[in-house]
Amino acid sequence: MPSFIPDEYRHEGNAVSLLNYHFVFIPKRRKKVLIGAIAQRLQELICEVCNENRWKIIAMEIMPDHVHLFLDVRPTDDPASVIRKIRSRASHHLRKEFPELLKLPTLWTPSYFVSTAGSISTETVKNYIAQQRS
Repeated sequence: MPSFIPDEYRHEGNAVSLLNYHFVFIPKRRKKVLIGAIAQRLQELICEVCNENRWKIIAMEIMPDHVHLFLDVRPTDDPASVIRKIRSRASHHLRKEFPELLKLPTLWTPSYFVSTAGSISTETVKNYIAQQRS
């Protein structure tokens, strides 16, 4: 996986951005099914979706019962669309390639965690904006 410095700015079209999202998502019923070949294939599928959409993977960790994914995305990509594309592709292929996953009613729970992260703190931005009038 190519290394990526999290505070690199993305230059695309007429926008300069730094949008880093930390996602955490889990299999249905928090089953520990993301192991071995399933975990390896999930990692490949996530990389494919990210490459197709020009999202940069800053960090990824696949645990048996959850996934941590830290991405740099374009300003036109909202978090809900990002996670939907990743989970739907992964669910489709994993359930087709690993029949044991068909025991679950769906692969993923509908809920997920997402948080933004950048190279400066919220307090720094608030102070910067407050000082603009002076």
